[in-house]
Amino acid sequence: MTTSQGFGFHRPGAGAAAAVTEEAPAEPVILGDDAELDLSADESAARVEETLAALDAELVGLASVKRRVREIASLLQVDRAREQFGLLSSKPTLHMSFTGGPGTGKTTVAMRMASILHALGYIRAPRVHVVTRDDLVGQFIGHTAPKTKEAIARAAGGVLFIDEAYYLFRPENERDYGQEVIEILLTEMENERGDLVVIFAGYPDRMATFFSANPGLSSRVPHHVEFENYDHGELVQIADLMVEAENFRFDDEAREAFSEYLTLRLERPNFSNARSVRNAIERCRLRQARRLVGLNRPLRREDLVTLTADDIRGSSIFADADLDEELVEDPVPAAD
Repeated sequence: MTTSQGFGFHRPGAGAAAAVTEEAPAEPVILGDDAELDLSADESAARVEETLAALDAELVGLASVKRRVREIASLLQVDRAREQFGLLSSKPTLHMSFTGGPGTGKTTVAMRMASILHALGYIRAPRVHVVTRDDLVGQFIGHTAPKTKEAIARAAGGVLFIDEAYYLFRPENERDYGQEVIEILLTEMENERGDLVVIFAGYPDRMATFFSANPGLSSRVPHHVEFENYDHGELVQIADLMVEAENFRFDDEAREAFSEYLTLRLERPNFSNARSVRNAIERCRLRQARRLVGLNRPLRREDLVTLTADDIRGSSIFADADLDEELVEDPVPAAD
């Protein structure tokens, strides 16, 4: 009689995998009490360090986030060392909550976390499957469970990243199917701790409400990582990195102009941190292209890579700021 494995529903490629006969893994060699184990000599530790270095290079700031990622990586490395000495214990629960505003690097950190978990043998693949409420919640009775289980199946062996997870909980609507998703996740998070890591992500205040309303879910998520908004200086650094990555550069006046742009943009609503910076740079490139085409002369390499102050100050942000100043200095007279 064949014993069912995993989630109890079909996974892509499961049939093919069953047809392959694999040899049983060799029994691990248990180290003696007097043995010494060099954590840095482990090949997986080198891959973890490479991943952490890449995270430092990719993301500006976020010191507390990077520190927490290193702590989790250290926990898993020590857990592996304990196994080699025969100090068996339950596997660490690795489900996480990432809270922060848009564009603060949550998805990037999730991808790097998947690489770390894979390097240390806690998931089978360094894969992140990103979903939102629409990917999980059905529109009619009987539709939600298959959608949710399909998402879990796609994430199996890796990380399921649920963005804006608080939308799964809508207490104002008694017939909402989001609660069904939460119940399925609760079961799978407990039963498949060795085959699935779930990361819930969203705004801090809404995520706090989400977890407080679901105590069973909160108890299964031990790692809460907070992503703070970037400050002005960090945003300028992010802009420099993005521009360099695309083989452009700011000239001196342009960099000063972009700094002024960020000061003005931070005062406006719907600012999305690094995402807004990227969008602003894309618009600068559009204005640069229009300017270069209008030169009607042969172009040099320097022309093609340089963003000027005019490319920055063409933004409507500056026009609106000038208008605001005029209204303050020369207000419209009141009607008689």
